[in-house]
Amino acid sequence: MLTFICVGIFMVYLDSTIVNVALPEIQQDLSADLTQLQWVINAYALVVACLLLTAGTLGDIFGRKRIFLGGLVGFLAASALCALAPNYEFLLVARVLQGAAGSIMIPVSLALVSTTYPQPAARARAIGIWAGIGGLALAAGPVLGGVLVDAFGWQSIFWVNLPFGLAALAVLAGKLAESKAPNRRRADITGQVLFVVAMATLVYGLIEASARGWSDPVILGSFVVAAVALAAFIAWELRSEDPMLPMNLFRSPVLVVAGAVNFLGLFGLYGSIFLLTFYLQEVNGLSTTEAGVRFLALNVSIMVFSYVASVAAAKFGPKVPILIGSLASAVGLFALAQLEPGSGFGSYWWAMALLGAGVSLVGAPATVALLASVRPEQAGTASGVSNTFRQVGSVFGVALTGTLLIQHLHDAVPGAMKNVRLDPAARGEATGLLSSGDLSAIAGLPEQARQPVRDAVAPIFTDGLQIGFTAAAVGTIIGGLLALVILPSRKKMAEARAAAADPTPGPADASRAASV
Repeated sequence: MLTFICVGIFMVYLDSTIVNVALPEIQQDLSADLTQLQWVINAYALVVACLLLTAGTLGDIFGRKRIFLGGLVGFLAASALCALAPNYEFLLVARVLQGAAGSIMIPVSLALVSTTYPQPAARARAIGIWAGIGGLALAAGPVLGGVLVDAFGWQSIFWVNLPFGLAALAVLAGKLAESKAPNRRRADITGQVLFVVAMATLVYGLIEASARGWSDPVILGSFVVAAVALAAFIAWELRSEDPMLPMNLFRSPVLVVAGAVNFLGLFGLYGSIFLLTFYLQEVNGLSTTEAGVRFLALNVSIMVFSYVASVAAAKFGPKVPILIGSLASAVGLFALAQLEPGSGFGSYWWAMALLGAGVSLVGAPATVALLASVRPEQAGTASGVSNTFRQVGSVFGVALTGTLLIQHLHDAVPGAMKNVRLDPAARGEATGLLSSGDLSAIAGLPEQARQPVRDAVAPIFTDGLQIGFTAAAVGTIIGGLLALVILPSRKKMAEARAAAADPTPGPADASRAASV
């Protein structure tokens, strides 16, 4: 049962990374620009981020087996729809459905693992395996995606889910026992709707601003709606008897900083994966498989240092590894910002590895600090908050770095194309496509014009990448500084854990209980 529960979770995490290396082929096949490709990634991640906190409650109310299997069926159906997509709009809707189903499976699967293994030692081992699946999927995504796309086309990255998912469905339907929470919470529908509106409109504004302009009424309106919805969400959560996101958690500065560090770490990671995909394939002309293999420098580093981070957090406390990880990520990102057209793998593999190490050294210790800052009975909710920060960070990473790149292309490509000898009509059409990030348009030009256009546009593209990498690096530095100033030392963290575990209520405990 653990194997097939993990198969389901592996697919959910895999589809957050496997799609990246397929983006250039999706762009060419479905005539999508760079802004639309941002949505292919972010539609999935945004829905997961928005629904994650509520999804676990649904399992408590309706039964974890029923909800997990329903999510699995929905995920497989949405995967088939993605593979069958005849156009960009169809693919986008299918990705939303895929993300919604995946968001249900993640928290419910952890509850299933916990109830399936009642013995503490066995449960700890099972949860360790469950937690490792995410790292394995992250590492496998670009390589597996590269092989599948080169061999069978981009649709195969979605078809591959079906045989494994159907096998998991067949086994779990017969073997898995049903379970519900003894004290069931009510789903916070109002809070969920407000949170979705706030996140969706904010991300829409960030992504579409590059095409419409930051002063466009639609963009300004989306930011206003996001601000109003976020304020309404906070007000509702403060007065709700059973809130989706208990606001009292944010009274802890440690939790706020740990959440911010997780957000900024995933912001840099996913923004970089998005940018590197286009650099490797569109600028340097690598095949999908060749690009996927190069991502191993990043992903193997994440797997190795995820274990190192846990050991370091236990030995030194969370502050030291977070500071080291933030510095490592910043150095790696600043190094990636120096990429030029044609840069060899030997000049940047170490920067990718350093980024992977840094993200890992930040992630686990930040979660340790977050969980140590709350009372034991709030650990489950705090874990959900941590995962939400991470998911939202990945969404904003792709949104903002992609927008910065597209804005630079809009500003610089028209001037560069003026110096290329090309028919005026063909130049105008190519300029429009290239300004939106569609470098596949070069293949449609007359053969004698392709290389001059590539030579003119490639340096502009890498300059845009540099802006995105630099923004991500600044974010990691801010996270490190917050950790340095606010996070407690190892000794103080130990004292906080001891106080939280003390069953004897004191004045501070009574005050905290009243506030809860």
